[in-house]
Amino acid sequence: MEIALVLGLLIMALVFFASEKFRVDIVTLGFLVVLTLTGILSPKEAFEGFSSDFMVILASIFIVSAALSETGLLDKLGSQLIRRVRSKRLFVGYVMLVTGFFSAFMNNTSVTALVAGPVMGMCRKLAISPSKVLMPVAFASILGGTCTLIGTSTNVAVGGYIANVGLAPLGFFEFFWVGLLLFLAGMGVILLFWKRIMPDYKETSYAEEYEIKQYLSEIVITDTSRLIGQTVFRSELSKWDIRIIKIIREKTEFIPDSSTRFKARDLLLVECHLDDLMKVKESSGLEVLADTISSKEIQGGNIRLGEVLVIPGSPLIDQSLKEVRFRQNYDLVVLALHRHEFTASQKIGNIKLKIGDVLLVQGTEDTFEANRNSKDFSFIGDFRVNMFKERKGIISAIIFLLAVLLGSLGWVPLSIAFLTAALSVVLAGALSMERAYQVMDWKLLILIGGMSAFGTAMHNSGAAEFLANGIIQLLGGFGERYVLGGFVLLVILLTQPMSNAAAALVVLPVALEAAHILEASPRSFAIAIMLGASVSLITPFEPSCILVYGPGKYRFIDFIKAGLPVTLILFLLIMVLVPLFWPI
Repeated sequence: MEIALVLGLLIMALVFFASEKFRVDIVTLGFLVVLTLTGILSPKEAFEGFSSDFMVILASIFIVSAALSETGLLDKLGSQLIRRVRSKRLFVGYVMLVTGFFSAFMNNTSVTALVAGPVMGMCRKLAISPSKVLMPVAFASILGGTCTLIGTSTNVAVGGYIANVGLAPLGFFEFFWVGLLLFLAGMGVILLFWKRIMPDYKETSYAEEYEIKQYLSEIVITDTSRLIGQTVFRSELSKWDIRIIKIIREKTEFIPDSSTRFKARDLLLVECHLDDLMKVKESSGLEVLADTISSKEIQGGNIRLGEVLVIPGSPLIDQSLKEVRFRQNYDLVVLALHRHEFTASQKIGNIKLKIGDVLLVQGTEDTFEANRNSKDFSFIGDFRVNMFKERKGIISAIIFLLAVLLGSLGWVPLSIAFLTAALSVVLAGALSMERAYQVMDWKLLILIGGMSAFGTAMHNSGAAEFLANGIIQLLGGFGERYVLGGFVLLVILLTQPMSNAAAALVVLPVALEAAHILEASPRSFAIAIMLGASVSLITPFEPSCILVYGPGKYRFIDFIKAGLPVTLILFLLIMVLVPLFWPI
């Protein structure tokens, strides 16, 4: 009964994680409650994963990475490096090297978010479609993380789990050479077949790209209109689903703010649905000059368009534009939203924002400059470097390098080294304590802590032994290497519907049990699974891929075409290299 319950919960977890109908942290905590109430886990076992020193390492890395990012140091370094290359193919390779290097020591999602803006800016300068470059950037950030223990949350999670079950902890650079070979192999395949496997989506005008042209109209407020004297955002017009993009008053163009009031003869450029346009026509005191106008009217004078990317750690995530009062707080008008293959330019105020969403915004040059250093989103396709706090950035970099050095040499425990680094960057003023709590990926921390306990439940219930025996019966006759290969393939498949760290923690207890039954090396099994979870590039569900999905205007099939052959080659390399470095 316990085996059936645990396996049933595992299947439910896969379904919930894939469907995204429920938050992963709520699902994880709910399963912990069930496992504890049924006696499969004791309260101590249920929460042991949350108190692991590896959780401290992961949380500290979020803080230090954010300090390096928000001081502008990485932005400046990355932009300077990316500027140097003018050849298109060399540019792609150079960008991948820079991204992979940073990702070896930082959260790969944060690195992708940092690099995306400068890369798109250089793409426009070199006349390259961003879709040819952004996917290689995401892949490089994922593969770069295979080089060190802190390169990805998966490595940290696996390191914590094997330490908890009594195996020797993973060294900081223990799998560096294998990770480096995987990174170089993946980069080599991408560069060799770059023109064939990467899509080439030409950039179009904003109006065509976001399908907003047909909704633009001009309205004049006549001398007898009831709107005269009303505040724009509290007027009768605001009750309809009509967005005022700009106002032209006595030949002066401006974007209204919360204090703007309508005046007679104001010319309004609005975006609305045809049904709402009919309401305007029927309303007294308003005159429609054009049902549809040129998209050039969106810009002009001091007013411009741009795209912003919702980045990790942003307070906009899981909030709607109305809830965060986007227009009032940022003085930017959101004209459209692009997510995956979905574009919305109507009734977007109530859509909950997610990481990787691209917003088409309109504002003045001054408002663009005022928001350039925003911690809530980043401008894409803009090559200018954000504000660089040189002194604090250099101090943060030195603190981080000292933590890596002291921790990797074993002079100080890794958890203490990185916790000290996190505390030091806060004390140095590179990051406020309030911001430190904001940049923490709490959902990921809860997921890793909870799935670690789930692994304990699989061991306690006998589910791990049950599954291990089944896999050994299926593949054991071919030899231990085939059993290992079966587990690596399994974790690669599981990373498609769920996070890499969660997939690794689901497969790991079963694989370690199989290694015990076969009297094989549990370390080689653990490292192979960890690497397998980090080289799955088949679908765009990895956060780094989600971040480039919108800016690159990709389709789902694009990732399968490019990622599947690279993943298969990396799988074969893992099967050769892991037994070579850690004999089975």
